Amino acid sequence: MSRVLATFFGVGLMRPAPGTWGSAVAVVLGLAIDRFLGFPALVVATVAVTALGFWACARVCGPGDDPSEVVIDEVAGQWLALLFPAAAFWHRGLEDWAVVAYPGWIAAFLFFRLFDIWKPWLAGRADRRHDAAGVMLDDLWAGLFAGLAVMVAAAVAHGVVMR
Repeated sequence: MSRVLATFFGVGLMRPAPGTWGSAVAVVLGLAIDRFLGFPALVVATVAVTALGFWACARVCGPGDDPSEVVIDEVAGQWLALLFPAAAFWHRGLEDWAVVAYPGWIAAFLFFRLFDIWKPWLAGRADRRHDAAGVMLDDLWAGLFAGLAVMVAAAVAHGVVMR
């Protein structure tokens, strides 16, 4: 069961670029959760996949091992990044933001992939742990950075560009 969860039900076996596939599937599922079950459900799902990710990675990843097929970390990080625009739109009462405000989730995807690959600052430090917790933590940091970048980009776009 830990391998199934770690590969996020086989998504990590998709080639090429399993991490990108994991992020893309996470965006689609995250938007569906938010749209049909609501923002609070996306928060619960993010917490659950994060906890399950730490558990699965502890069982699947050996010391210094970060197999490319393990993508539950991408799902957790991508959902964390999606929480930022989802929270903003939920606060404003916009339920179908995935359709009408699509730059939010596109930006969350692009920024997450950027920070997941680049691994700046704390993401890089977590990646250099070379343990199962580091596999999850670097993507959670990337997700946090991506979420913040989405909000900064939205503030710039709506405060400067769209004036």
